[in-house]
Amino acid sequence: MACLHRSLLSAVIAFCLLTVGPLAALAQQTTSLRPPAVPLVTHDPYFSVWSMSDKLTDETSKHWTGANHGMAGMARIDGKAYRFLGQWRGGAGAPPAMTQVRREVTPTRTIYEFDAEGVRLALTFMSPLLPGDLDVMSRPVTYLTWDVRATDNQSHKVTLYFDCTAEWAVNTPHDKVVWARHKLGDMQILRVGSQEQPVLEKSGDDLRIDWGYLYLVNPQRSAADGEVIASQRTARRSFAELGSLPDSDDLRMPRAARIEMPVLASMMDFGNVGPTPVSRHLMIAYDDQFSVEYFHRRLRPYWRRGGMEADALLKAAARDYPSLVERCKAFDAELMTDLRRVGGEEYAQLAALTFRQTVAAHKLAADFDGSPVFFSKENFSNGSIDTVDVTYPSSPFFLLFNPELLKAQITPIMDYVDPRVGRGRMRRMTSALTRSLMVRHTAAEKNPKRIRCLLKNAATCC
Repeated sequence: MACLHRSLLSAVIAFCLLTVGPLAALAQQTTSLRPPAVPLVTHDPYFSVWSMSDKLTDETSKHWTGANHGMAGMARIDGKAYRFLGQWRGGAGAPPAMTQVRREVTPTRTIYEFDAEGVRLALTFMSPLLPGDLDVMSRPVTYLTWDVRATDNQSHKVTLYFDCTAEWAVNTPHDKVVWARHKLGDMQILRVGSQEQPVLEKSGDDLRIDWGYLYLVNPQRSAADGEVIASQRTARRSFAELGSLPDSDDLRMPRAARIEMPVLASMMDFGNVGPTPVSRHLMIAYDDQFSVEYFHRRLRPYWRRGGMEADALLKAAARDYPSLVERCKAFDAELMTDLRRVGGEEYAQLAALTFRQTVAAHKLAADFDGSPVFFSKENFSNGSIDTVDVTYPSSPFFLLFNPELLKAQITPIMDYVDPRVGRGRMRRMTSALTRSLMVRHTAAEKNPKRIRCLLKNAATCC
């Protein structure tokens, strides 16, 4: 980022206005920002899950459209269960919540810290959206890392539980789901998806993905660890009350996701924890298989352009975890330093909050020749994609971090308005259903002057 300090001010102001406008009014006068939504798992318009409460235990996590995409996390400390993530429906039988003592949002990570019974638990959600590396940025994998240590100089027996619900793989909880487990080397893979798999069949507002598969992976599995696919009530109660998971998977499928909500659940044994932190991590991934219907052609996600399948994706993600942790830390530190230099601490926090939202409001796919095409998505504005009123203010962001992404944004617009492309390839503009969603270049169709303005702006910036 050699010239970052010279151009950062205008770029970040642009993407802040694009994504969060009203957030500025929510910044406190101190150096602490109280965001209306905190990024947890953020990759693209369908794989985008947020916490919309002050504390991670106050409410169920949600998709960016506001629909529930639930997660649950518990810690058993010396045999007593506590919650650190999620809210049990109905509340009956739920363990008490750990005390949340810290929340920090950086460009690629969200970090929470909790206290209970002399134990400090740090949970980091890391989505490595590194714009300079499209292969990594396009991988739909978020890492959840737990660092656990004693704060009272004692030794504590600690076991952790995590699950994610089948809601992540359906448009509505009435849709039926199926699930399976697979072995990939030493890794046990849990998977859930819709029964029907209606690939790219829907378009419009307020939609979630209902094809492809959600994966939960423990890449460091030990003999004392476990995993299960069961109803959320059964899995959570078993861990909270017994300290273990059910010994059998639930085989009653297909069934509607709302009926005894199935979850992918993992248990990790940290052993006896003292003052030295003990670290473990899980991976949560989503393979949509096809991302965009573009001029009557279904495009693969960018990470699949060379023929990579889900197994290779998960192997690469597990292999690269140590290096990605260091790369994300370095990226965040450098960008936050520049942001503070330009606008101070409050400005830096506001910009960090919008970083993943800006990237995850887009889907990176591969065109027929493998070149990247990058589509924005609106969730409650006719479900449109690649609208130039979104591309225009976001262009400084992508011009700054990787001009190839700005080119990938503009290319589909120019393919549409250039009659040689449409006629020469006999392609009409049904542009896109990005994952069921990308309907039309509505703004481009109605506002050709905006396209000329966008190109003029991009040329001026270059």
